Amino acid sequence: MLGTRLACGTCTVDCWIGVEHAGDQWLVRLAGRLSVDQVPDLLKVCGEHGSDPVKIELSDLLSADAAGIDALRRVRRAGVLLTGTPAYIQLKLDSPA
Repeated sequence: MLGTRLACGTCTVDCWIGVEHAGDQWLVRLAGRLSVDQVPDLLKVCGEHGSDPVKIELSDLLSADAAGIDALRRVRRAGVLLTGTPAYIQLKLDSPA
């Protein structure tokens, strides 16, 4: 699991990134708010599995800033499957960059 800030008494997790091996592919789950702070972790996670298929589950993603949307576009172009994408995030992903 990766995240920019760890949960504690005075702080919260902005974006949780969970990774698991599911059958013949890797499943990455995003929850919370994806921002520029998490983009390096997301790109690292998506790029470190060689030729194994990677799928990102986005149903728990609340929001994404411009850098987060750009990162999702980049991994999608690289062959990562995005699933469970909330409608408003999908609109951002499909709009011209």
